[in-house]
Amino acid sequence: MKVDFTLSGEPGDGDLAAAAELRRYDGIWLPEITHDPFPLLAVAASRTETIELGTAIAVAFARNPMSMALVANDLQMYSGGRFLLGVGSQIKPRITKRFSMPWSAPADRMREYVLAMREIHSWATGELLNFVGEFYTHTLMTPFFNPGLSPYGNPPIILAGVGPRMTQVAGEVADGFFVHGFTTERYMRETTLRALRLGRAAVGNDNLDGFAISGLPFIVTGPDEKHVRAADAATRKQIAI
Repeated sequence: MKVDFTLSGEPGDGDLAAAAELRRYDGIWLPEITHDPFPLLAVAASRTETIELGTAIAVAFARNPMSMALVANDLQMYSGGRFLLGVGSQIKPRITKRFSMPWSAPADRMREYVLAMREIHSWATGELLNFVGEFYTHTLMTPFFNPGLSPYGNPPIILAGVGPRMTQVAGEVADGFFVHGFTTERYMRETTLRALRLGRAAVGNDNLDGFAISGLPFIVTGPDEKHVRAADAATRKQIAI
């Protein structure tokens, strides 16, 4: 089991990332809430050497697969191969009313989204880009725009989900899965793990070996009573929202 640290997205996160590495945390996650996670993770990459860095999550449908693939490749380069791309769908009102982006068949769209990113990341093979799907089409990557071969390989893709359909998609096309903070032990055992195994089986994998499962529980803690009370209030607010 690995233990990670979550950043808030504030300017001082570079110092927090360095401190988390000194305290031997395994990874750092930055959610996309009030800030774009990618610039701050680039700063964190410059302040650290060994700790893993990831988005938990970046909103997939607020971007197209090409823009997401490019920024993920950049973070993989900046971090020296320590980047983990965590993505999620969010919900329809946030995608259509906040980002003014299309929404339809989220599980099917997400499957195609991840497959499109993987096809785009194959630029290093020299193959012509030729991804044509129901939701996304990417058929142009000229040498002028091609970032070239990364010495660190492509970043792992970790997909967030709640319901069995999106969870099964994660088992099919992703390298790992984010468990929602509200998940109970029973739901994890009876629904989540079953759906992940169905997804893995659909692509010829008969187990979850090498497949990362990351929990994002609500935790109230702090170095003293004042910080615990503040963390408790923030957690209650997040659950209420």
